[in-house]
Amino acid sequence: MKFATTIGLMGMLLACGVARAAAPTEADVASAEETVNKVRAAARLLHEKGSSAYADFNQKDGKWVWKDSYVFVFDCRKDRMIAHPMRPDLVGKPILQITDNAGKYIFKELCKAGSEPRGGWVEYSWSKPGAGRLSRKISYATTADISFATGIQVSAGIYDEGITLPELAKVLEKMSDPAKYPAL
Repeated sequence: MKFATTIGLMGMLLACGVARAAAPTEADVASAEETVNKVRAAARLLHEKGSSAYADFNQKDGKWVWKDSYVFVFDCRKDRMIAHPMRPDLVGKPILQITDNAGKYIFKELCKAGSEPRGGWVEYSWSKPGAGRLSRKISYATTADISFATGIQVSAGIYDEGITLPELAKVLEKMSDPAKYPAL
C-alpha cells in the first residue's frame, strides 16, 4: 500500500512537472513593451536601409522572430504583404481583404492604426505559432518612413487573453514619453 501511494504521488508530481514544462512561461511570451520596441527598431532599420531590408523580416530564425512573436511588414497603399517570417505564402499577396473569423478586416484596421502619429493597437483572431488554433492577438503597427515608398507599415503582436486595449494605450503613451521611457 505504501509503495503504491509513493508511486502514485511520484506519478502525480511528474505529471505536474510535465504540464508546467508544456505551459508557456513569462520568459516565452512577448510583452507589449518588447513588441513596441521591436516594431520601432524594425521601422528604424527600414528607414536606414530602405527596401533592401525587407528580406531580413522573412527569416523564420532571424532576429525579428522572438518568443511567441514576430515582425511583419506590409504595404497599405499597394495592398501587399511585403515580409512575413511565419507565413511566406502571404508575401506578395493582397492583404486588405483578409478577415478574422469575426469578419474584422485585419489589415484595414492595422493600416488605420499604424498611420496614427504613435502607431496603434488592433485586436483580432490569428493562429499563434505552434498552437495550431486561433488565439486572441493584439498587434501594434506603425508607419515605416522609407525613401521613395509610402504606405509601408511594420507590425508585431502579442497573444494575451487578459490585457485590454486601454491598458495597451497606456503602455504606448508611457513608451512615447522620453521622460518616462528613455530610448534604447
